[in-house]
Amino acid sequence: VAGIAERGERPRQLAVFGTGETQWGQEYYCGAVHRLIRYFRSDYPPLEIEQMPHGQRHAGAIEAWTDAVLAHYWSNTDADHRRQHA
Repeated sequence: VAGIAERGERPRQLAVFGTGETQWGQEYYCGAVHRLIRYFRSDYPPLEIEQMPHGQRHAGAIEAWTDAVLAHYWSNTDADHRRQHA
């Protein structure tokens, strides 16, 4: 991220995910995810998971997030892929 910022680059499409720890307070939970979304002006849905992902519940959340990100990508009329395949 630092290298991207130094070059003044901001990818047009960027999805962000991360893990966090609520024991430090909800205001800090997944703080890096929130800062990256703001910095890159991402309009993709974030994925936030408490601590380390494990089990079926997290696998389902990751799968649902991936599906939502891909649906958003394919529905974006400004996406580079639309121009390449049109």
